[in-house]
Amino acid sequence: MRRVWILCILACACAAAVLPLPATVVERWYSGWFYPPLQRLVTSASNLVPFAVLDVMLFLPIGWIAFAVRDIHRSGRRLHTLALWLLRTGTAAALVYLLFLFTWGFNYRRVPLERKLEYDARIVTSDAARDVARRTTSRLNALFASAHAQPAVTAPIDPVLSAAFADTTRELGAAGTTVPGRPKRSLLDLYFRPAGVAGMTDPFFLETLVEGDLLPIERPFVVAHEWSHLAGFADEGDANFVGWLTCLRADTAGQYSGWLFLFGELVNSVPRADRVALMASLAAGPRSDLRAIAARLARDVKPRVSEAGWRVYDQFLKANHVEAGAASYAQVVRLVLGTRVGLNAGESASPVR
Repeated sequence: MRRVWILCILACACAAAVLPLPATVVERWYSGWFYPPLQRLVTSASNLVPFAVLDVMLFLPIGWIAFAVRDIHRSGRRLHTLALWLLRTGTAAALVYLLFLFTWGFNYRRVPLERKLEYDARIVTSDAARDVARRTTSRLNALFASAHAQPAVTAPIDPVLSAAFADTTRELGAAGTTVPGRPKRSLLDLYFRPAGVAGMTDPFFLETLVEGDLLPIERPFVVAHEWSHLAGFADEGDANFVGWLTCLRADTAGQYSGWLFLFGELVNSVPRADRVALMASLAAGPRSDLRAIAARLARDVKPRVSEAGWRVYDQFLKANHVEAGAASYAQVVRLVLGTRVGLNAGESASPVR
C-alpha cells in the first residue's frame, strides 16, 4: 500500500509539472475561486507573528539530511538504506512541489495581464517610451522634497499603501480582496543581499519578505510588488506593473518610489542619446537617490552570487511556464506603454486618503 501511495504522489507531481492546463481554467477555478480565500486565511495567520515563518521551514532539510546520514551510518545494509532515503527524499520533494502549486504556484499559469488589459503592441514605440520617460523625470523632480519630508510609517502594514493596493487590484479585476503581507526580514537576507534580490513572496505561508538593507525610497515599491504576488499576479512583469500602479495611488513617498522604479526601467528602453538627456533633466535630489541605490548595490551585491542566482531563477520561471524567464521583470515597460491603464496612470491615479 505504501508503494502505491508513493507512486501516486510521484505520478501526480510529474503530471502537474508537464501536463498543460488552459490558462482560462486556471484563471477561473484556481486564481478566481480556490486561491483568494486561501490567501486571506494563510496570510492573515502568518501576519500574526513578526518573524518569517518560512525561516522555520529552512531548517527542515538540515534535519532531514542529519537523520539520513545517521541511518546510513548505523545500517548494516548501507546501499539499501541509501536507496530508501533517496526514495523518501524524492517523495518528499514531490509533496513539497504539489503543496507549492496549490498554495500559490498555479498562479504562474493564469491569463496574463496583456490579454486582460487589451494590450496594443502598435503603440509601444520609441517615441512613446521617450514621452513616458520625460513624464517620469518630471514627477520625480516634483515629488522629491515632499517624499523625503514625509514621516516614516510605524505601522506593521502601511495603511495608505494597503488602501492603494486594494483600489488597484479591484480595478484590474482581482477576485475578491487580498490581505497584504506584513513586510518581514528573513534569514534569507544572507542570500538576498549578495544576490541583489529586493524581496520575495513566501509561496507556502504567503508572507512578504523584504531585504533588510533597502533604502526608504525603495521600500514602498518593493512591498507593493510582493503584495501583487500575493494577489496572484505571479508573472514578474505583471507584478511590477501592479506594484507601480499601486504606488501611484499611494501617498507622495509611494508615488516617488514607483516613479523611481519606472525611471530605472525606462532608461534601458530608450536610445543612448535620450538616456543622457533624461539623466541631465533629473534634479539633484533624484540623482542623489539613484547614486545611493547604486552605492547600496555596489556594497552588497556579489556578481558571482547574483549571476548564479538569476540563472537558477530564470530556469525556475521557465519551468513554471513563464517563457520570458527572468526577462519578464522588464516587461512592465510594455504594459505601461501598451495599455490604456498604463498610459493614463500618471494622470488618473490620485493619492488614497
